[in-house]
Amino acid sequence: MRLRNVKNKEEILNNSKYLVKDYNKYFGKWKTLFKNNNPIYIEIGMGKGKFIRENAIKYPNINFIGIEKYDSVVAKCLPKIEGDINNLLIIRMDALDIDKVFDHEIDRIYLNFSDPWPKKRHHLRRLSSKVFLDKYNNIFKNNKEIHMRTDNKELFEYSLISLSKKGYILEDVSLDLHSKNEEIITTEYEDKFSSLGMPIYSLKAIKSVKNNK
Repeated sequence: MRLRNVKNKEEILNNSKYLVKDYNKYFGKWKTLFKNNNPIYIEIGMGKGKFIRENAIKYPNINFIGIEKYDSVVAKCLPKIEGDINNLLIIRMDALDIDKVFDHEIDRIYLNFSDPWPKKRHHLRRLSSKVFLDKYNNIFKNNKEIHMRTDNKELFEYSLISLSKKGYILEDVSLDLHSKNEEIITTEYEDKFSSLGMPIYSLKAIKSVKNNK
């Protein structure tokens, strides 16, 4: 992935109150940073942050954390957060470390337009692979809930299988999410793809604590 440099990137990253730099010290204690016991939803691979930002504004009684690997992308996201949004935080980190940052305290995970890693030898890098699903087991608080959207059919089919193998029950599976004509919060990628007439695949996957393997 080729990323353009962002002017004043370091200044943006250093001065934003939403960016948590010392995130490792909050392992198992994220509610203390939010100062409440509200549910915590995370988006892994938030991009420029439209989805996580608008959700935080719409649902003030839920805490949201956006996770992104690339500092240039985070630097594009942060200036778009306007006003005081007390239930939103941003972390710049590699998703491979997800189980080193959270400890049985997450209520929902969003996987929106993740890298499809099309080559077979890279499939375990997918955020819906067994590698990551095992990591998610260690960060979910109780029942497990994953919401996914993608424009990539092969990734979607792969995810249906991998989630099922791990005991998730698939709900709200859609092969064309925007055909429902429902008002939903979208991502930047989603707006681009749907404007080109491309179908958006989506699912909700649930696993109860009784089926935790």
